[in-house]
Amino acid sequence: MKLPPTQLAVLRAATPEEHRPIEQIAAEVEADQTAVTQAAFALEAAELLAVTTETETTAALTDEGRRYAETQLPELVLYEAALAAGADDQPVPIGELAGELAVDVEVALANFARKGYGEIEAGAVRADPDAEPDADPEQATLEALAAGDEPTGELDQLERRGLVDRVESSSRSVRVTEAGVDALMAGVEATDRVGQLTPELLTSSEFREVEFAEYNVTADAEPSPRGSEHVLRQTANRVKDVLVGMGFEEMQGPHVDAQFWINDCLFMPQDHPARTHWDQFDLAEPDRIDELPEELLERVERAHREGVGPDGEGYHSPWERSVAESLNLRGHTTSLSMRYLAGEVEELDPPERYFSVEKVYRNDTLDPTHLLEFFQIEGWVMAESLSVRDLMGTFEEFYAQFGITDLEFKPHYNPYTEPSFELFGTHPETGELVEVGNSGLFRDEVLRPLGVEVDVMAWGLSLERLLMLVYGFEDIRDVHGTLCDLGLLRDVEVMV
Repeated sequence: MKLPPTQLAVLRAATPEEHRPIEQIAAEVEADQTAVTQAAFALEAAELLAVTTETETTAALTDEGRRYAETQLPELVLYEAALAAGADDQPVPIGELAGELAVDVEVALANFARKGYGEIEAGAVRADPDAEPDADPEQATLEALAAGDEPTGELDQLERRGLVDRVESSSRSVRVTEAGVDALMAGVEATDRVGQLTPELLTSSEFREVEFAEYNVTADAEPSPRGSEHVLRQTANRVKDVLVGMGFEEMQGPHVDAQFWINDCLFMPQDHPARTHWDQFDLAEPDRIDELPEELLERVERAHREGVGPDGEGYHSPWERSVAESLNLRGHTTSLSMRYLAGEVEELDPPERYFSVEKVYRNDTLDPTHLLEFFQIEGWVMAESLSVRDLMGTFEEFYAQFGITDLEFKPHYNPYTEPSFELFGTHPETGELVEVGNSGLFRDEVLRPLGVEVDVMAWGLSLERLLMLVYGFEDIRDVHGTLCDLGLLRDVEVMV
């Protein structure tokens, strides 16, 4: 029998009595460990060696994890700051605490609530005086890892937070089989077979004369993680394809817009609670839009003050031009719908169908179904004689494309639509009903100032909650944000 030199050296260095580590054999035969591993797999394929692989997982702190091990986790910093500000007695606005915290406030708030150190409501923090942050298991695990001790637990959560990396290392060992012993006893010689094509072989043309070893395409290779399109972006593209297939066109517009387009055109009174800084993000610089369409502004103001039509009442509440001109991060993409319906982008000729899948921003309390920013699936249809049945049928057709057929509808109130209803779907893992959107037919107080004389049915759906129903995610924070689970995102199978 003839074997390539490296394979012969490995076979002779191995023994039938015990498994010898490949690292040890590589040092003994003075060969590269990768070449020895390849030779071992080739000998295993020839049944001359038995290769055993053992995998060990170890945990190591990331740079951020090491920093928190030396100081404190953000939620613990927030808890101490909240107690110092008297939040155990009465809620303290987040804004008052944020300036005192040298940590990521979003991360601190999310984990503060998750661990039960207190509550976050309406933009304020209340601390639980009976909480025990000194016994925080995640902090204890970070400190144990920093000291080189065995971790006490909580590795899954710390890995999701990006504070710990789990590293899998494989160690291989080899043992000579009975067939290998027989071959050695019968005599094995080195062959001139070449295992790698080199520049020297090419330039000298020696490659024409040598015999090449067979390439083992089944041998293990080191994993090579690569970048890929995020599951949320892939789902957004899928949503766009579905809506385009249903005859819709896509809208685009600014993330920062005047309250006029975000709220006033929607017939939301300027003293509505959702228009306070507790629910939306104001811009400090610039704080005003340069220009608004004057005639439309007057018609919208009149609708707020007097209503529309002979039975219109309006709100009889304050309405100020300065409020309408102020700039916010959009809390919904309905601001795009208002711009399009007003003819600001292009002239419309009913019937028309438009949609957008864009990011919106709200000052919500962080929990498994709410983030400070998320993607909204906005859509509307302009046509004669539309009804709630048309709207419900549109949803059934849309969600059926994602395998969701158990929608439930609940009557709801919106200042800008009548009738209105919310949509719910059943979560595949928990069995709970999850609200996925809001919808209705725009009121005359919205449409007539915009110059629209036909019906318009509209909706705002959550892309993230669609993702929860399709893939079974139970917490939006697993999908994106500072706490996302990168391993989960790499492994999830995207529906196309």
